[in-house]
Amino acid sequence: MKIVTDRLTLRHARLTDAEDMHAVLSSPVAMAYWSSLPHETLDQTRAWVTGMVEAAAAGRSLDFIIEFEGRAIGKAGFWRLPEIGYILHPDLWGRGLAREALEAVIRVAFERGGVEAITADVDPRNAASLGLLERLGFVRTGFARNTWEIGGVLMDSVYLSLSRPQAVA
Repeated sequence: MKIVTDRLTLRHARLTDAEDMHAVLSSPVAMAYWSSLPHETLDQTRAWVTGMVEAAAAGRSLDFIIEFEGRAIGKAGFWRLPEIGYILHPDLWGRGLAREALEAVIRVAFERGGVEAITADVDPRNAASLGLLERLGFVRTGFARNTWEIGGVLMDSVYLSLSRPQAVA
């Protein structure tokens, strides 16, 4: 499946995306609020991309590589419905690309994914991500302490949800 927006192409992962995605997944800035430490090796990223390829081939995910100006710059979608996840190369933050990608994958999830609500689990320190999700209509539904252990440090979670729009139902 491929989704084309004004500036982006969202498509299933390819093994050839590993090098571009390594630039994202090895960045301490991009990975500051991710569910793992920055990737130390290209082989780590290859394994991550392989997981995306295999999940898409098996029909287990609605997860997409974000392509901008001919290169992979991040990912947006659902490793497992209904929880949304996304990451974007920090050099491209502030241009509205994450919002553009999320609007597209949210639309697909409601139209084809059969979900009644989309959820998100966000580190409460990630104000930019919380703000983006809230601008997209997500509402906070909860908070929990010590939900993730990343690099030996316990992290908290803010939970959000976006209900299916009536027009899609």
